[in-house]
Amino acid sequence: MSRSYNEQAIALAGVFQAAALVDQIAKRGLIPQNSFEASVNSIFATSPKVTEDVFGGVREIPYSLNMGLKNLVDLAEKKEQSKDVTRYALSMLHLESRLSKHPEMLDELSKGLDKIRDQARYFEETANGDLSNEDLETYGNNFCHSNVVAAIASLYQDTISTFSFRIQVTGEPRHLQNSDNANKVRALLMAGIRAAILWKQVGGRRWQLLLFRARVGKAAKNILQAGG
Repeated sequence: MSRSYNEQAIALAGVFQAAALVDQIAKRGLIPQNSFEASVNSIFATSPKVTEDVFGGVREIPYSLNMGLKNLVDLAEKKEQSKDVTRYALSMLHLESRLSKHPEMLDELSKGLDKIRDQARYFEETANGDLSNEDLETYGNNFCHSNVVAAIASLYQDTISTFSFRIQVTGEPRHLQNSDNANKVRALLMAGIRAAILWKQVGGRRWQLLLFRARVGKAAKNILQAGG
């Protein structure tokens, strides 16, 4: 299996995992914390040595991206899955294409995320002492601190949410009206779009979802099996 298909499977799984987590929040109000951390932490993995590092490294991928990889396998094998998850994922890919045409917004996002990284460092250093940027990207559980998640959500609202095309999340009003859940949803949408950017960087294109879906799905299955 081509290395490029593995990389595309990882990046696309990142998109689908974010989409699946949004769907779970909207309909159940609860999500697996490890999956949420992997998705949110990936937003700040800006200097990966290899694609796997965006989601915790080669050994962690079968676990950190388990939900997304399984969704990708189901898509490839044409198994029944939530239409909302697929809609959210495709919408994230569309927003990435819109975002790529607005370099000024990309710059605003970069500067905003740098400020949020500093905020996360404060919470992490409070618990664990001084950390470098590299350590923070690796360790970074406090990227999921409620205040940091709220800051990511605010940045999303100030930037990507200003596009005329917006992702309409459907679910239980009582879950979506909860402010913490709303922040998590926006942070996950940001994570999904970050994964969509990664997918484009490793050669992914929307038309490949039709023509090469089976190959990417097979790569996703191999990655899952590597985790035992």
